[in-house]
Amino acid sequence: MIADTKSPLAELAEALGSRQEVLVTGGTGFVGSRLVSALAAAGHSVTVLSRKTVGSTGLPTGVKVITSLDELAASARIKAVVNLAGEPLANGFWTKAKRARIIASRIDVTEACLELIERLTARPEVFISASAIGWYGLRGDEELTEASSGTDCFSRQVCVAIEAAASKAEALGLRTVRLRIGLVLAAEGGLLGRMVLPFKLGLGGPFGRGRHWMSWIHRDDLVRLICHCIANSALSGPVNGTAPAPVRNRDFTRALGKALHRPALLPVPALPLEWVLGDFAKELLLGGQRVLPEAALNSGFTFRYSQIDEALKAIFKP
Repeated sequence: MIADTKSPLAELAEALGSRQEVLVTGGTGFVGSRLVSALAAAGHSVTVLSRKTVGSTGLPTGVKVITSLDELAASARIKAVVNLAGEPLANGFWTKAKRARIIASRIDVTEACLELIERLTARPEVFISASAIGWYGLRGDEELTEASSGTDCFSRQVCVAIEAAASKAEALGLRTVRLRIGLVLAAEGGLLGRMVLPFKLGLGGPFGRGRHWMSWIHRDDLVRLICHCIANSALSGPVNGTAPAPVRNRDFTRALGKALHRPALLPVPALPLEWVLGDFAKELLLGGQRVLPEAALNSGFTFRYSQIDEALKAIFKP
């Protein structure tokens, strides 16, 4: 029986309709925890793969938490696998060891998911694997859709490796969605979690010249899109997880300052960032992509937050 489907959380999963069995890896992370909470609020059966113990996850009551996919029996019923796990890209210097962990963590979990799928008596209907818009590389002002190609950089190398591993699910007969996620916005963490304090102190401003593009998505729209991908049997292959109106960095910082009622006039010089952070700064802080969610829109998905001002206003409402 479905739980309180009228609650704001449950509405994020309304695309799924009747009760579903969903496995989520990375379900205690910034995106995963919101997805799991929405699924649980809507009465779905959720299993989470996490390195955390059951009592420390902060997840809703009734969610099953496992530390290894080997804990699931071959008879386990799972309709959808959502793979969000992996070492974060933006929480440290891109040393050689860090780069290796970023790639290996994602490949290892993806391969573990595929091993589980192979041994399940009844296989899932869909495998959703989190990739990122870094797949496209650094493309300047070019508008990018799922049909666009990519240019080489570390972010792209990570995404290519992830998507190559995930595509093996197609050989197992699973509908596979490679979800290329943009900059996810919510007050509790992610990009905004790192930007809010300096902006509140009046120290916010664009990075470098502020001309590079930021392809963003409100976290609740991303949760809704994931549920839409589960429910829509016509969706497969790459799907851009970004809002339909990307903005330049200077416009993003201006909108953030407005939402916080603070000035956003102090630019962060590019050269010191490049000297200290190297490719990390060039790809994540000073470079970007102008990505459009063509596949999502064509499949009938409707964004609740399509403009940056309305998204930030909702996030920072009193």
